[in-house]
Amino acid sequence: MSEEVLVKRHLAKTITWRIVGTIDTIIIAWVITGNPLVGLSIGGTEVITKMALYYFHERVWLKLGYSGNAKTILYRYRHFAKTITWRVIGTLDTTLIAWIISGDPMIGLKVGGIEIVTKMVLYYLHERIWHRSHFGVNNKETQAENFTTIR
Repeated sequence: MSEEVLVKRHLAKTITWRIVGTIDTIIIAWVITGNPLVGLSIGGTEVITKMALYYFHERVWLKLGYSGNAKTILYRYRHFAKTITWRVIGTLDTTLIAWIISGDPMIGLKVGGIEIVTKMVLYYLHERIWHRSHFGVNNKETQAENFTTIR
């Protein structure tokens, strides 16, 4: 795949993940604080920080690449590893934002703690859906190699 196509794909993944992630954060923060405006403030701030962080996370994982003939088996492990690394980055970001906006470090820790679970599940599903997606894939050989493997 060309670099330009991958950039478009990663931007699309960034946007779709941010929609899912922001909705999750808004709901969690709203439930914890009891204030929908605090939830919206935390989610709104996250849109900016997380879009940049997620895009760079995707670019780093692209540079790591795949190796050997074990690609088909490694896809699931790679998605799991990406889930873990992204969750560490994302949770730290959310915890700090929730703390700053609410003024209460415990609110930050509660929001961050709950989203560890919800976001890992949502992110893994997001990765699996995008792995099956042909969006941004224009090379038939690459499609055959990447999308006929064990999923």
